[in-house]
Amino acid sequence: MTKEKLFTIKVALIVAMGGFLMGFDASVISGVIKFIEPEFELTKLELGWAVSSLSLTATLAMMTAGPLSDKFGRKRLLKYTAIIFAISAIGSALAPNFIIFVIARMLGGFGVGASLILAPVYIAEISPAKMRGQMVSFNQLNIVLGISVAFFTNYLILQLGQSDTSWAQSLKLDQWNWRWMLGLEILPAILYYVALFIVPKSPRWLAMHKREDEALEIMKKVTTEEDAKEQLKAVHNSIVGDTENEKVSIKELFKPAMKLVLTIGIGLAILQQITGMNAVLFYAPMIFEQSGIGTDASFIQAILVGLTNLIFTIIAILLIDRLGRKPLLTFGLAGMTIAMFVLAFGFNSATYTLSQESTKELPTEINQSQLTSLIGQTFNDELTYKAALTKVLGEDTFKEHESGLITAAASINSALILFGILLFVASFAVSIGPIMWVMFSELFPNRIRGIAISFVGLISSAISFGIQLIFPWELANLGNTMTFLIFAVFAAIGFVFIIWKVPETKGKSLEELEALLVK
Repeated sequence: MTKEKLFTIKVALIVAMGGFLMGFDASVISGVIKFIEPEFELTKLELGWAVSSLSLTATLAMMTAGPLSDKFGRKRLLKYTAIIFAISAIGSALAPNFIIFVIARMLGGFGVGASLILAPVYIAEISPAKMRGQMVSFNQLNIVLGISVAFFTNYLILQLGQSDTSWAQSLKLDQWNWRWMLGLEILPAILYYVALFIVPKSPRWLAMHKREDEALEIMKKVTTEEDAKEQLKAVHNSIVGDTENEKVSIKELFKPAMKLVLTIGIGLAILQQITGMNAVLFYAPMIFEQSGIGTDASFIQAILVGLTNLIFTIIAILLIDRLGRKPLLTFGLAGMTIAMFVLAFGFNSATYTLSQESTKELPTEINQSQLTSLIGQTFNDELTYKAALTKVLGEDTFKEHESGLITAAASINSALILFGILLFVASFAVSIGPIMWVMFSELFPNRIRGIAISFVGLISSAISFGIQLIFPWELANLGNTMTFLIFAVFAAIGFVFIIWKVPETKGKSLEELEALLVK
């Protein structure tokens, strides 16, 4: 391996640590919601707000991160995101009430939005064309690694909190389990901030600011001197004629020449979120509890989700510059569609029956006599069963013991539910998960790339916010079957969109793609 390739990989991995923080920060909430719902006495929409509030500010950050990075530089803003992640971790872990908790989570959203935009842009701008797909995919790899680590640490803290070890008891891992889950993020945030000091500035950003000598020196570290000069010349030609430091208006995105790339970008942005991936990731333990397997098992299966996401993201990185973007997208959307139909079928086949034996396993806090009228009754869907439980136990008692009550009564093929979830996650991870950000970094012309990616990233984040906000409400009011059926329909529509509209971009330089797609 050449020193140029090693340098490129090292820089890409460091910058992509922002993806790790984003993945950890976003998905750690999956283990927290079970505990903050009763502690803060949240409604289902408030619970959705606790999860989705991060995406709301991430949406705002996406709209501003691109233009700010065009002005001040990618590297400087990435360092700011590391600081934001650290402050958010401390604030959310120490939050005394729901309002402070949401404010701290929303602060973290600024880091999430900025890192989602800036990391892939920086990596695309420093990587040679033949390595760009894999290097940009490092960001998605780090996102799913962060997700996997969050699932694992959530489960580890849960188990340690139930242990009798003195050090775990002294740290109050049982009483403060969700606070420790959130607070751990400060460690990778500090590491990221320190590591960014050895990362150079983006060569394309330097060229855009007429600092071509500096840009050339950095380009020579990732490729041969001859190739570096050719790349710099191509960058120069793509922005020639622009007024120095001219402000790029968002109106330029809507010019006729941009119609094709904007349609593709918006389509991918919507598709990645509306198919339900963030609902699955951020509510994984909740979904598994709906299949009646209990709290501990649901946290274990959430770890399987994270590992599946990680493994198939690695597969995508290995294949993206070999097979290309479009074949992986087509295969992935087909798998996501099938998976969501499997989940809808699995939950639709479930029945719920309380027996004398199963009620004996319930916590002593539940008044057994209140359940007498329900023993022996069979409910064909979870909504009717939950409504009956709420009526006899009261809403507060049902919320506190929902997982145990479902486990006691559910007759469902939990293996089929696990298969559907893992198939969905694998299909997403090998396709639109990493490829959307790769294509975002490829589709748009150099001069407007920052604001363009901010715009389509804003759309993606806004859809994500909506999905996360209403998902608990959907499960409570529409039921599991209808919720996953809706996601299946959106995935099927996305499959058609990929075949019909999305081009292949592998192996082409950013300037070649601009000439091809911008008419």
